[in-house]
Amino acid sequence: MRQSYIFFLMCADSIIEKENPLKVVRNNNFLPQPAMIRFIAKFISYIFHPVFVPLYIVIFLVYVHPWIFAGFSEVDKSRTVIMSALMYTFFPMVTVLLLKALKFIRTFQLATQRDRIIPLVACGIWYFWIWYVWRNLPEYPASAIKLALAIWISASLGLMANIIMKVSLHAISMGVMLTFIFFLAFTQSLNFGIYLSVALLITGLVCTSRFIASDHEPKEIYGGLVVGAVSMGVVGWLG
Repeated sequence: MRQSYIFFLMCADSIIEKENPLKVVRNNNFLPQPAMIRFIAKFISYIFHPVFVPLYIVIFLVYVHPWIFAGFSEVDKSRTVIMSALMYTFFPMVTVLLLKALKFIRTFQLATQRDRIIPLVACGIWYFWIWYVWRNLPEYPASAIKLALAIWISASLGLMANIIMKVSLHAISMGVMLTFIFFLAFTQSLNFGIYLSVALLITGLVCTSRFIASDHEPKEIYGGLVVGAVSMGVVGWLG
């Protein structure tokens, strides 16, 4: 029998089988962590999944920030949160479930770049729609509209980045969130010290969790942060 063998690339971050050059075993270069640490990392990854983070930010704007939605009635506030839950959470989750049922994707985790193409396109549609609706409602605050635009841009840039690497979607959402909080801190007179501290802590926890609980390479996580930050930066630059 002919013995198969493997060899390492010069970059040492992936392994290629000699008999099947298209099969790549990814290696994130991090040592295995204890089971409890991996469990915590996965738990954090689920709690701050990209389909939940935009909803968290909207809830912060509606119920925590003292004046962005101050003129809204409780009904209007609830309608805003429900609209966000539908477009940012419910419809993206249903899209992935349908794609999995129809065998267009292999796993719910979207483990490959190919699996991420259709979900990112679909999310781009949902994200564009909510931005378009808010933009055409004169009573909606500019900060919420800019957030919605940044989220849509991040999905579009994430789709393009996905062509060259399996960019971390968690990191993209963290980049948008963190940059948005900085944007509010620099444009409003409110003391944002505690909010910035919490945003930095969450970003660090989520990105560290992705290093532990996923097969992402460092460039894919750092690249995701850059994509999210650039998306919000573009919106801030456009004014």
